[in-house]
Amino acid sequence: MMFKGKVWKYGDNVDTDVIIPARYLNTSDPEELGRHAMEDIDPDFVKNVQKGDIIVAGRNFGSGSSRQHAPVALKASGISAVIAKSFARIFFRNAINIGLYVVEIPEAVDEAQTGDVMELDVSRGEAKNLTRGKSYRIPPVPDFLKKLMDAGGLVNYVRKRIEA
Repeated sequence: MMFKGKVWKYGDNVDTDVIIPARYLNTSDPEELGRHAMEDIDPDFVKNVQKGDIIVAGRNFGSGSSRQHAPVALKASGISAVIAKSFARIFFRNAINIGLYVVEIPEAVDEAQTGDVMELDVSRGEAKNLTRGKSYRIPPVPDFLKKLMDAGGLVNYVRKRIEA
């Protein structure tokens, strides 16, 4: 897995109500959710985010309610990965289930700024902030999770296993 994109940086305790406001929970359409991702914390996000971009955030990213809409909205907006100091457990699992790559790299969070370009090479275990010339070690990803992520999430993984 390889990801490369522009950084969108946020602070600590970005909760699911900010990732996708509750007023949009009457739909499960990914495209519709993606059009409203992060709008309460960053109104320009949905206008400017590009496919492949990366969110970098502080501690406890995805806290709050356990809605699966939050990682779906981020992925549908174009976000390819989220790097944070730490994640709320249920957001972390929901992200994996839908194939949104999430990883904890505190040093990368400290040094990154909005607009930087980052590259994550999961196979090599390396993240790079290309703008700042910094490299970081990505914690090893278990083989099962690699397969699940490569398949695009849990549902696609199971579907491919059944078809095989």
